[in-house]
Amino acid sequence: MEVIESQPGLSTVLGDGWELVPLGASGFCDTWQARRGRLILFVKSAGEAGAGMLRAEADGLRALAATGCIRVPAVDSLRDLPGGGAVLAIEWLDFARPDAGFGRRFGHALAALHAHPSPLEPPSFGWRVDNYIGATPQRNAPLQPPSHAGWLAFYGRCRLGCMRDRLPTGSARLRDAVDAVIDKLPALLAEGPMPRPALIHGDLWQGNWDMLGDGTPVIFDPAVSCADPQAELAMMELFGSPPEGFREAYLEAGGSWPSPRRLALYQLYHLLNHAILFGGGYTGQALRVAQTLG
Repeated sequence: MEVIESQPGLSTVLGDGWELVPLGASGFCDTWQARRGRLILFVKSAGEAGAGMLRAEADGLRALAATGCIRVPAVDSLRDLPGGGAVLAIEWLDFARPDAGFGRRFGHALAALHAHPSPLEPPSFGWRVDNYIGATPQRNAPLQPPSHAGWLAFYGRCRLGCMRDRLPTGSARLRDAVDAVIDKLPALLAEGPMPRPALIHGDLWQGNWDMLGDGTPVIFDPAVSCADPQAELAMMELFGSPPEGFREAYLEAGGSWPSPRRLALYQLYHLLNHAILFGGGYTGQALRVAQTLG
């Protein structure tokens, strides 16, 4: 295999004996398959601008793995590049086409994750550090208490409010509509179960889950926080839908599904993020949802 580098010092950081095959580039990093003997790793390398995203990804994967509830790629190493930047090496996983029972296994695994005790002590809404949702900084502090008021404050300030503040110039109507939703949060969240802080993946659209050859569900590319688990389900319903059998299994395992109104409220966060990142139709879609809620 030919060793090709676009990040200076990558081979030095990984160590001797690795064969690197470039796999392509995303908006913030280059990706590689790294081989040394029978060991295979998936490697991401980024300059200083993207290093924080790799550090946040490693932190999220380790937090999810520590629960023992759901399979994620194991973090092999996270290292700094000379002169700035970072290299994240994770377990290489071979995926298979999801089978007929995948949705049920996935539903049970995610319900177990959401029922797992909060890794934050004391339990709180938020996370130990700020991280990223896609390429957008995601604010997780200050941590809020595990109460109804704590969730209102967290979702209003650190989710909708932070996205509102990042909207581009010319988004006055959308900003005003988001403000109206924030003001109405006590009423919008008055019905249904009281939110409790559960560790969630945070960005669980269908491109961030898959299945191993033995049928095990896997999730990756997290944007973790301790949040209402129904926010996780809202993202799964936004750009597609969970696999067949998922919802029934999730409910059987003790989870609860969001009402249509709460679903839209939690999807608004992700629509605002897409409006910031991509503009276009996402801006109009976010505005329609916000106006309906507000």
